[in-house]
Amino acid sequence: MYTFWKTAHVLSAAIIFGTGLGIAFFTWFGYRASVRAGDIGALRVVLRYTVIADACFTAPAVVFQMVSGLVLVDILGWSTQSPWIRTVWALFMFGGACWFPVLYIQVRLKREAQGVAAVAALPPWFHRWFLWWAWLGLGAFSAAIVLYWLMVAKPLSIA
Repeated sequence: MYTFWKTAHVLSAAIIFGTGLGIAFFTWFGYRASVRAGDIGALRVVLRYTVIADACFTAPAVVFQMVSGLVLVDILGWSTQSPWIRTVWALFMFGGACWFPVLYIQVRLKREAQGVAAVAALPPWFHRWFLWWAWLGLGAFSAAIVLYWLMVAKPLSIA
């Protein structure tokens, strides 16, 4: 059972990391190109698929990551109060605290883009919120990188 859960845990981490990087890339560059070109249709498509990708890939992987992590801690008999586990949970929660607003923001951006006739008609808050989306996404992604390092290096006591 350990090998199954560990493999599934690593795969879900890879999905979170890869989907997050992919979404960040195509949303950032799609937004910039659409705004520069004044192409509201392209912006709508980019934002639509951003929301879909997070719903189909990232969200289920995040839930599974939490469950599989708890199962692995139990299988290995690790203390849930160890510095390593507490650090992992703190980073996981920090990443979530960044990611949940990202979800809300991207849905709002998608809806707003659907409701206007042109990029020029987007309200000023749209572009500010997009920057918040990017900064919060960077925070969540940074937490994921540190979590990968903690999983591999295990620099803190686990016992």
